[in-house]
Amino acid sequence: MPTKLFVTGSTGYIGGDALYEIVQAHPEYDVTCLVRNSDKGAKIGSQYAKVKLVYGTLDDTEILEEEAKKADIVLHCAHADHEAAASALVKGLLSHPRESPGYLIHTSGTGILLFKDIERGIYGEASPEMYDDWDGIKTVTSLPDNAPHRVVDKIVLAGGNENPALLKTAIVCPPTIYGKGRGPDNQRSQQLPDLAKYTLIEKHGIQVGAGKTFWTNVHVADLSKCYLLLVEAAVEGRGRATWGEEGYYFTENNEHVWGHLSKVVASEAHKQGFIESDEVVSLSTEEAKRLMPRAPALWGANSRCRAIRARKLLHWEPKEESIEDSIPEAVKTEAEALGLIEHHAAKVAVS
Repeated sequence: MPTKLFVTGSTGYIGGDALYEIVQAHPEYDVTCLVRNSDKGAKIGSQYAKVKLVYGTLDDTEILEEEAKKADIVLHCAHADHEAAASALVKGLLSHPRESPGYLIHTSGTGILLFKDIERGIYGEASPEMYDDWDGIKTVTSLPDNAPHRVVDKIVLAGGNENPALLKTAIVCPPTIYGKGRGPDNQRSQQLPDLAKYTLIEKHGIQVGAGKTFWTNVHVADLSKCYLLLVEAAVEGRGRATWGEEGYYFTENNEHVWGHLSKVVASEAHKQGFIESDEVVSLSTEEAKRLMPRAPALWGANSRCRAIRARKLLHWEPKEESIEDSIPEAVKTEAEALGLIEHHAAKVAVS
């Protein structure tokens, strides 16, 4: 019988791209996607004729539990902080017999590493602290409860650790994600596109504080490759992957400093003719919040990690363009969304 895969978040940026990667590689899989309404379902159906649809939301825990019972593998990409949904998926998968354990691949995020800067309320300054998912795995899986995403991470980890014969769990923890998605609906990320968007709106570059903070990054297509490798390992029956207490996977390909990216974005916006100079203005925490409530954390706190486990065990090899190389297209896309392309073209024609 074909592998039964249940996917949440399939019209989202991460889940949509992961679904594309998996279906392209394995059209033989029996895939079911959770969608909120018929409009979302139509978008899935237009791209994937064979994919089955279940209508509901993450609050419909009975639906989630039932679909998890029927699935061999659950790929959960919809929400890193929805406790009820994670609990329902774990509960459904735990109904599997010992001879056929269920697999849960859950999406967290390296926002979980921001907790120290958030606690201190210090933004824009560099931190030397680096986390890794190999030698440092016990540290990563025992972060404090006030760390972002930690509560749901604990639900997933407990499900796998307490019932290893019935449930195999893996947590994928992506950093700043960039690149155009290949899914049927949302193809836009957040951190870099929003930096480009507000640079265009404010008509100058922006950074939080001194702009010295570090984040790691990954192209969305490289991230999806990691999901595919984990799904394939689950189909093989554990495969090369580790699950449960050591089933935690960072997915970075490089590291950037936000102040540097701010300069590159401003320079590109100036080059494309949307702003008058490539000046970058430093914003206080409160000024950044007025632009976007989470801006201090997303652009001004440190999230540094090394993705060792996926490379070592799954032979994951990121190959896509760098985040810097993606900036020209990101600026152009945000300018189009803001209606600046037509305005700019008309201005050039007049001059």
